[in-house]
Amino acid sequence: MTANVAEEKTPAVPVWNDRAVSVSERVDALVGAMTLREKIAQLYGVWVGASDEGGDVAPHQHAMEEAVDLDVLLPAGLGQLTRPFGTAPVDPALGALSLMRSQARIAAENRFGIPALAHEECLAGFAAWGATAYPVPLSWGATFDPHLVRRMAAAIGRDMRSVGVHQGLAPVLDVVRDARWGRVEETIGEDPYLVATIGTAYVQGLESAGIVATLKHFVGYSASRAGRNLAPSSVGPRERADVLLPPFEMAVREGGARSVMHAYTDLDGIPAAADEDLLTGLLRDTWGFDGTVVADYFGIAFLTTLHAIAGDWADAAGAALRAGVDVELPTVKTFGAPLEEAVTDGRVPETLIDRALRRVLTQKTALGLLDADWTPLPPALTGADLDTPETLRGSIDLDSPANRTLARTLAEEAVVLLSNDGILPLTAPRRIALLGPNADEPTAVLGCYSFPQHIGVHHPHSPLGIELPTLRDTLAAEFPDTRFTTAPGTGIDDGDTSGIPEAVRAARDADIAVVVLGDRAGLFGRGTSGEGCDAESLTLPGAQQQLLDALLDTGTPLVTVLLAGRPYALGRAADESAAIVQAFFPGEEGTHAITGILAGRLNPSGRLPVSVPRTPGAQPTTYLGPRLAHVNNVSSIDPTPAFPFGHGLTYTSFHWTDLTVDHHEAPTDGAFTLALTVRNTGRRPGTETVQLYLHDPVASVVQPLQRLIGYTRLALDPGQARRLHVTVPADLASFTGRDGQRITEPGTLELRLASSSTQPHLTARVTLTGPQRHVDHTRHLHAEFVVGQEPVARA
Repeated sequence: MTANVAEEKTPAVPVWNDRAVSVSERVDALVGAMTLREKIAQLYGVWVGASDEGGDVAPHQHAMEEAVDLDVLLPAGLGQLTRPFGTAPVDPALGALSLMRSQARIAAENRFGIPALAHEECLAGFAAWGATAYPVPLSWGATFDPHLVRRMAAAIGRDMRSVGVHQGLAPVLDVVRDARWGRVEETIGEDPYLVATIGTAYVQGLESAGIVATLKHFVGYSASRAGRNLAPSSVGPRERADVLLPPFEMAVREGGARSVMHAYTDLDGIPAAADEDLLTGLLRDTWGFDGTVVADYFGIAFLTTLHAIAGDWADAAGAALRAGVDVELPTVKTFGAPLEEAVTDGRVPETLIDRALRRVLTQKTALGLLDADWTPLPPALTGADLDTPETLRGSIDLDSPANRTLARTLAEEAVVLLSNDGILPLTAPRRIALLGPNADEPTAVLGCYSFPQHIGVHHPHSPLGIELPTLRDTLAAEFPDTRFTTAPGTGIDDGDTSGIPEAVRAARDADIAVVVLGDRAGLFGRGTSGEGCDAESLTLPGAQQQLLDALLDTGTPLVTVLLAGRPYALGRAADESAAIVQAFFPGEEGTHAITGILAGRLNPSGRLPVSVPRTPGAQPTTYLGPRLAHVNNVSSIDPTPAFPFGHGLTYTSFHWTDLTVDHHEAPTDGAFTLALTVRNTGRRPGTETVQLYLHDPVASVVQPLQRLIGYTRLALDPGQARRLHVTVPADLASFTGRDGQRITEPGTLELRLASSSTQPHLTARVTLTGPQRHVDHTRHLHAEFVVGQEPVARA
């Protein structure tokens, strides 16, 4: 026997598991090694629910799904796990353990050891039991504060990543076109620049935590006829290009979003899920997006059942793949056996499967899911005793003090003071009548995608998982010596007027009446706001307007507080309320924020992201319309809002002066530089939101009367002033011309510096010179605001 014993060789690491190899080589090797069934398995998800005992996830059954057998599916692999935390109330630690064990099983049962990508909803916080419920996106818009929204999104992302989630289905970048649409609460506002900047900040925050952000709904969903959910959209190519697309364009270009979700709707007869020009031509070929396109839930099947452009599941799958959809969500249906059969019989080319697969595997590679040392253990369970699950219960806090502080700060910046005759801030009144259906309702601060309203309502015996003080609670704590009398008066939408006399008596016996009205968030008719909860008009739901009018008749000073998901017409209350406070579902800390503003501890700084209508039926309308969309002498309908986009009062006052313009002319590829001084002329610290609007008096196509092109928040102490310098690239005046291309054309413009869309303070009249220019997605997107570092002398 020889003395040289052959050393045992370490098995070679497969190419697809080797981090030393380029991503494209790893993906190509894996695609080449897979069977057709294994390829397709990476292109769909399965809707599951984590176990509250730490066991494997279980498939979630739904009226729109067929039963799923994981034992049959998993040997081929699995692309995604749908909402393991967002399907039922589950302790976060036990949910993380359940997801970990399921991922280990998924990786062990397929030939290549590929785990699933887990996704969750995160529209107003991680939609998991016990996680922080932040303000809804409409409140993000009301802050006009991208930096704060970015911080919030990063916190949401960190919580998701800590328990093993990879992808978040947010933000919603739909621009409000009709406030009757139920999903207005999920949007950021009615202006594309505000939606774009706030939404992009959210994407940046989520992606900074390692979570794949998903832009939705691409595109046209919010422009449905009459504001009805999933109704057809009939916008023209110019409205699509100049209003609906810019938020997605910015979030792709500047946000680094790695996923896009197609819209449910059809636009001029073409469903988004089957629109190759949109999902491939524009998104990928023009904008350069290289991530994944995922289906909105059941959206591919809808090509057959709702849109009727596909004869069967296989046709639907083929149409979606050709258009550019890569992943079927929430569960396997058209991308399962029907797609496999369609490829086998030649109806769908396998090259389309490979194209989508490469995108999916590239993303999984970037997430580390194909690395040889990948582990299913999530960060939050590192060092935990995984063998005794019950000891883990309560060990993961998804609603930390830091989260709640951030949620409160955002709520505080989002509350909008619409009107005030001087009654606010309150000065310790002796008797307050606290009235209305939302005065003592804990969930009145939550949107439809918060866990308690989205999932918790189906589990009435489970605790909420978070603290939700009512406005009655926070006001009573703020004014301990005040006597409160409460009466709901009516329900949110029951139309019951029998309680109005009691509320009227309470108001008459009080020094001040505070009435808290608005919405109940829900889904598909279970609420007055939320997905599938569209409104016929913008009248307050139920008998709330009758209650409001009866309280105004008492003569007692009335403070109207709105906890709502959309703006409502308030009738005579718009003029007769002593004060009106608007909060768009401000989250779990929202009542603290409202109370702080009512009491004067906080100076309100929120601004309206949507106009508040004066009449309930003049819809659809937003501030972003041409001359004939506003009041005129050729229509008997006056759409002028009671409170315009960008409006919001404070407890101090500001004076804008000394506008200068470096040069009143600039070429169509140049820029203008403006400067102005803003002074706090009141007695309290406050924040002014400087809004920059562009008015184009004469253009080659009809233009909005004005549109927002920039903004900044400016915090000033009493008497303090700052010099604000603004650089405005000519590209911001661009629009889609007659030939369908974006242009900047010569001519005179007005740059309006304003505190709302109807309150300009300073206007610069400037002129673009030279030839008309074509611009594209590489154009300048922002005006630059620079605040002088040295304060101007105080008054």
